[in-house]
Amino acid sequence: MALYEHVFLARQDISSQQVDALVDQYKGVIEAQGGKVGKVENWGLKTLTYRIKKNRKAYYTLINIDAPAAAVQEMERQMRFNEDILRYMTVSVEALEETPSVMMQKRDDRPRRGDRPERGDRPDRGDRPRRDRDDEDRPRRSRNADSE
Repeated sequence: MALYEHVFLARQDISSQQVDALVDQYKGVIEAQGGKVGKVENWGLKTLTYRIKKNRKAYYTLINIDAPAAAVQEMERQMRFNEDILRYMTVSVEALEETPSVMMQKRDDRPRRGDRPERGDRPDRGDRPRRDRDDEDRPRRSRNADSE
């Protein structure tokens, strides 16, 4: 059997219990066709980059699947008819990851707004000349020079 990672986006106005019911429904489809469902990760309600079917947010869910291709095709066929599913994507993989996905890992390596250096703490600009003295050499032009 082949290994797949499947991600689907569910509408924002359904509850998380209804998302779990969708997962159970599609898990039943896979298992009825002789496949197995591994890890299921609910990534939660996230903002979409652009609207999809008039929705600005969606529930993201990842499912690891070990099943024949026919089972995955049947699951995708049923997802096409479900109005609660906005998008889905299935990717064939070499091995299923048992560790938490990147979306579930906490990322603390990004600097937060309070951790940024202040404007006065900028690094030295090297051999670049200061701009405040360069303006003295240039001829001044009045604002109304174009209208004359």
